[in-house]
Amino acid sequence: MFNTVKRLVESLRLIFPKASGGFFLRHIDINKVPVHVAIIMDGNGRWAKMRGLPRIVGHRAGTKIVRQTVETASELSIKYLTLYAFSVENWQRPKDEVSALMDLFVEMLDREIRELHENNVRFIATGRLGELSQRLQKTIGRATSLTEKNTGLVLNIAINYSGRAEIVDAVRQIVKKVDKKELEPDKIDEKTLADNLYMSDAVYPELLIRTGGERRISNFLLWQIVYSEFWITPVLWPDFKKSDFFEAIYDFQRRERRFGGL
Repeated sequence: MFNTVKRLVESLRLIFPKASGGFFLRHIDINKVPVHVAIIMDGNGRWAKMRGLPRIVGHRAGTKIVRQTVETASELSIKYLTLYAFSVENWQRPKDEVSALMDLFVEMLDREIRELHENNVRFIATGRLGELSQRLQKTIGRATSLTEKNTGLVLNIAINYSGRAEIVDAVRQIVKKVDKKELEPDKIDEKTLADNLYMSDAVYPELLIRTGGERRISNFLLWQIVYSEFWITPVLWPDFKKSDFFEAIYDFQRRERRFGGL
């Protein structure tokens, strides 16, 4: 499933014309790809509706793009890839759609995890996992345990996740430490909160990609994206191709990042 960076660059530079991504790939500096890319995968429902199909068909089509995107991230030696799969607010959707989505998560993990493991990908999930079904929790647990010692791409699936909920949960952990006399209140600072986030050991996303054309954050990684570069495309998630990913990386590398300085 995964090729080396060298093979990817050599083959695609020859095969793809400018319109399909070869231009962007030729101009990507492999040594300066973002360490952490986060993606809001939007547009599955609209993609299905445009074709007169049930929304779940769009979600199923989107799983194929997840696989392709994981492959591409690994080939480019990106260290962390965070995918926004299901938000806390998504529970408000019709029950049959939510149920079908949860079944799809289980199906996808069961189908893909062995190959991810064979290709040195470490799988983790972040969010309020304890509120998921026991079946899905067990599937996530098996995938996490199987890949926990892998040293390649870290694939983080944000499921039953919200940025506000993550900050609230971090505050709760801090309060517990204060109650146990493990932490002095006047010692609490930004690092304290950051250390209690779900994915506390990860570099914050340098690049945030949103498909589907909407221009909002949707309660995603509110703490971590303070200096992320945003790249928004009208392409719906099931139509998101490698060439789109390459374009996002190319655009990122052309930006001047000052982090509030000059």
